[in-house]
Amino acid sequence: MPGHAQERTAADLLATFGGAPSPRPATGPGDHSRRDRMNRRTAPRRGHARIGHGWSPVLAPLPVYHASTHDIGGLFPLLGSRPTPAVGARIGYDVDSGGAFYCHPVELVLRGGYATNPNMALFGEPGRGKSSTVVAFLLRMASFGVRTVISGDVKGEYTPVARALGATPIVLGAGTNARINALDLGPLTTRWNTWSVHRQRDELTSLLSRWGQLLAALAESQGYAPTVTDDAALAAVLHRLVGATDGNTHLRPISIPDVHRQLAEPDPQLWHDLRYASRRAFLDQLRPVTDALANLISGPLAGLFDGPTTVDLDWNAPLQTMDLSRLRSRGDTAIAIALTCLGAWTSLATDLRADGDIRIVVRDECWRQLRLGPRAVATVDAELRLSRLEQTIQILVLHKLSDLLSVGASGSQAVAIARDLIALCSHRVLFGQSTRVAEDLADALALTGPELHRLTGAVNERRGRALWKVENHSAHLVQTVLSGFEKRLFDTNAQLRTRRKGR
Repeated sequence: MPGHAQERTAADLLATFGGAPSPRPATGPGDHSRRDRMNRRTAPRRGHARIGHGWSPVLAPLPVYHASTHDIGGLFPLLGSRPTPAVGARIGYDVDSGGAFYCHPVELVLRGGYATNPNMALFGEPGRGKSSTVVAFLLRMASFGVRTVISGDVKGEYTPVARALGATPIVLGAGTNARINALDLGPLTTRWNTWSVHRQRDELTSLLSRWGQLLAALAESQGYAPTVTDDAALAAVLHRLVGATDGNTHLRPISIPDVHRQLAEPDPQLWHDLRYASRRAFLDQLRPVTDALANLISGPLAGLFDGPTTVDLDWNAPLQTMDLSRLRSRGDTAIAIALTCLGAWTSLATDLRADGDIRIVVRDECWRQLRLGPRAVATVDAELRLSRLEQTIQILVLHKLSDLLSVGASGSQAVAIARDLIALCSHRVLFGQSTRVAEDLADALALTGPELHRLTGAVNERRGRALWKVENHSAHLVQTVLSGFEKRLFDTNAQLRTRRKGR
């Protein structure tokens, strides 16, 4: 029609980028060639079993047209996804293209268009190569000056790695005298006097808020959910203990037993400031949270987090780890509490770094910590949200999606927060899974049909193979490649081999 651009056919588009196909000769009414072509047998689904003819749905050879992937993508949509930038740790190779695959979460955030945060979440059944992939990533990121903290090694797998790098791991539990104060002031003690009054007030507010969240989470682990009144009492006690209410120029070191002592034996000024009618009213109202802290001191935390820190951690080492393998005899609750305390301690100890000093924080088997209750979930949630501000790459190592959903009743706020933890991890590494678990992950991560098919198929073909998916970008099928040194250094089946040889 006049005034409208003429529509272009597929032949016109192809002619723009190469030689146009030859026009078909006109046929008359009596010409049966068209009918013959329609009834002619087409190529088999997998092509003809001859050289140069396999896997072709049409007869070969075909005309060749030259164009950019941007222009030709509409005619041939099955193009491979764009690779990630070749920067950071070289993990292995892309199974589809054969090219090297790199990972540097911070760089992908800085370059824009790839990720909104540097956090990572790894999902996979036991024995699929999650831990060895994490170790390969940590060792190779160390070449870029990125240091790592293992915030609680439940099975002691990272201890040989730390020793190979010249670091002395912290071993907690039976047979050791190591103790960590969960309420340690950390680097604040050395920098406090160099700050202005305004900076001191801001840092102290942040510190006491983190401690209050930790104490509430520990009380919740004992079966008691703290109330708003309990939170206010804990905040007041913490302010008094560090000396913030006395106008001191130096902060006083405190520990969990000090908090319990203030609650169990309050002085008149404390219960009066909190507007209680009497000392008896104070004790009766706060008895549940007081008893919860007492159970921790005499129970799972006895000798671990109830006194001054006795270890000297070298934060300049390329890797530091807290070995909790000796706590397994105390039960899952004790391990979960230890993970929570270590998480708070390492967060404070790694604060106040210079700009550009990136740290990796590995939270192995963090599902144990999440099962303590909503407060523990909120603690992990806060660490993930602050990763960019605190210059950390948080790595969550999980088995399946239900690890995040077993923190309370279905539909509860804790479950909603836990499920949203995935959204705070732009980098998702998906190892082999069963069909049912894979379908749950596909629903939560918005995986496409082909990606789900690969998660239950191609990913399971080899150990160390996984789908690496960065937010809404298409996933890459990546095979982790370990060096001979890394294989000897990190062998999760070593204990099995030792037992078999000893028989």
